[in-house]
Amino acid sequence: MTYKKKFNALVSVICALLIIYIAGIIFSPQRRDTRAASFVWLDQKLTERISRISLSYNEQNFEFLKNGNQWSVLYEGNEYPGKKFRIEDFISIITEKGQWSLRSSDASTHNRFGLDTDAASRITIYGENALLLDLLLGFTDDAGQIYARKYGENEVRSGENNFYFYLSGHVSSWYNLRLFPENEEGYEPDNVQKLSVYTNEGIQIFSQINRFWNLSVSDHITGFAPLNVSQIAVENYLRNILTSEGNDYININYLPFIDFNDRRIVIEFGNGKTVTVGFSEPDEDDRCLAHIEGGNFIFSIPSWVSARIFRNASGFEMQ
Repeated sequence: MTYKKKFNALVSVICALLIIYIAGIIFSPQRRDTRAASFVWLDQKLTERISRISLSYNEQNFEFLKNGNQWSVLYEGNEYPGKKFRIEDFISIITEKGQWSLRSSDASTHNRFGLDTDAASRITIYGENALLLDLLLGFTDDAGQIYARKYGENEVRSGENNFYFYLSGHVSSWYNLRLFPENEEGYEPDNVQKLSVYTNEGIQIFSQINRFWNLSVSDHITGFAPLNVSQIAVENYLRNILTSEGNDYININYLPFIDFNDRRIVIEFGNGKTVTVGFSEPDEDDRCLAHIEGGNFIFSIPSWVSARIFRNASGFEMQ
């Protein structure tokens, strides 16, 4: 055999082996399984159409309602501000592709996977006059994968349980419980011009002149006396107030029966807006109630949060 024929034969063998190798990759069972497992529950293109989401888990039933760019939570006939970023993050795990392996197409297996209609958690997503997704979530397996199927369909899939973080807590975990919501403009420390703090012990008035904070204190008996204060301490204090957060809402019908007069703060902003927040004394559950004058909600807040607001003036003095 000539050198040319040997060379051509070698090239042919190499090409044949390369074709076999590539075919083995393309048609391998592992590759077919991986491609089949790449799955999304709701097309991301439909995200903008979502107007309402109904959730049922842990014997709780409530809804998210979208109004413009904001979300609210409808629970037991009351509508509360919703955590916009938490709700949108929750939607993203439904609209992003993930590894969801097909486990069964037989309706007889639904009970074994916890996917009977009455037993499963349920996520129902609506657009305007349209049902976009009705998803049932069942048990998790030993590897932490959760079983899921669409309502009305037999096909069961399992995938990473990214739902747990969102569907394991109380409905209040979806509330925006900031006294000064972060999605409203103007609620930044730099915009505060004056802060007045009233208690039974006295009055503290923080005022800003040329970006420099002054503090005057009165004990209700003597007149106001100025204190030389740390600018950093005052700025941190204002930041604590503006980021204060409760842990639940209280029925607004209780408002006439709660005393908010003895402890309150009044914040004046540079845009001319003034906000007055009244606080109750701590109760037997070590919580305080707070109400923004003219607002539709009563906040339940831990007493340590109110303790950060009602501080002794000496803590601001320059050392």
